[in-house]
Amino acid sequence: MNPTALVIPAFFLFFGLEYFVARRRGKGYLFNYENTVANLSIGIAERLLNLFITGSFYGLYYYIYEHYALVEIPNQWWVWVLLLLATDLVWYWYHRLGHEINVLWGAHIVHHHSEDFNYTVSARITTLQSIVRNMFWCVLPLVGFNPGMVIAILVVHGAYSFFTHTQVIGNLGWLEHILITPTHHGVHHASNPKYLNKNYGDIFIFWDKLFGTFQREEEKPVYGLTHPLKSHSFLWQHFHYYMELWVACRRAKGFMGAMRVLLGRPEAIDQNIRPALERKLLPGKKYSRHTSRFKAYLNTQLIACLAVLFLFTLLYPAFNLTETTFVLAMILITLVICGAMLEQRQWVYYLELVRCLVVVAYVSVISESGMLFAIGFIFLLLISPGIDEGAYYKWVYGRANTRE
Repeated sequence: MNPTALVIPAFFLFFGLEYFVARRRGKGYLFNYENTVANLSIGIAERLLNLFITGSFYGLYYYIYEHYALVEIPNQWWVWVLLLLATDLVWYWYHRLGHEINVLWGAHIVHHHSEDFNYTVSARITTLQSIVRNMFWCVLPLVGFNPGMVIAILVVHGAYSFFTHTQVIGNLGWLEHILITPTHHGVHHASNPKYLNKNYGDIFIFWDKLFGTFQREEEKPVYGLTHPLKSHSFLWQHFHYYMELWVACRRAKGFMGAMRVLLGRPEAIDQNIRPALERKLLPGKKYSRHTSRFKAYLNTQLIACLAVLFLFTLLYPAFNLTETTFVLAMILITLVICGAMLEQRQWVYYLELVRCLVVVAYVSVISESGMLFAIGFIFLLLISPGIDEGAYYKWVYGRANTRE
């Protein structure tokens, strides 16, 4: 069994407590339904995909340490303190560069989409961002820190950052001078002009004070991007910025011009590119009200993804390639469906058919029957035109045509 699966119920325990406290204080508005679904969807995908890469990076840490470590740092109590400081320093520069270099900002921007600021926002980490972050961590075993110690500190480091994403914890007094607190990190997530590119630290605030990026909370933060994303689509949230960079690179002059775009700062990108892409690729969303049936159907799918993710993570070593591929495909397709449902897209109906086809394919593989797959595929082709597509949208969205 994989004990890291326990992170999932722990997350929802603290999220439930945060929601309860917020409601008791009359601050239920801190949680927006669409933002919460989008945050959890991205977090589910990251947890799922990281199962396939985290172990590889741990192996890489040991390889670097055994073959390229500059010195061998002993395992003593004071080294743990030094390693915690070194880890936080590496994080500061990883985080700061993630905001200052376009190609890295493309991996990190997803974490800043949400206009809420609560524990679900801590889940908005893409797999690409995790890969970039793990590459930075390679510095630690290269210096000479034992990989076992590094991994243990990273667990502490990751756990601490979860608790800084909340508004139910206010000013913490003298701790504000030492630690990154929720108020400090709230500033980092804000789009107010004076708050931009501030408070990059993860545990300690003194790195920001040392390198000139500290800002205390003064006016009320406005969370999210300076140019808010006009979509909760799972796919759009992941890839919109790289599409913007692609457009900017095509406009640049030659290879060096493209490199200046990729390695330049986000504010140097033409800010009209995103609205142009949104007009072209995102049809206007006329409806934002959701029926109770809609929420029940979407919530059921999200809860099912979480349950499967928990069991899959817990028993991950026991799954074979076929089972792993099926779980991966079903969860990712379902997350795309959830995001498209939030946008009330017309093509959700066809993606539902694809999900059915994946189930048919899996059953045919485990039963070793190609004939079963052929029959199932033909059956779907035959019945899909006969199903009233309008009735499906009427049932899901509350009206027969999402374009009406």
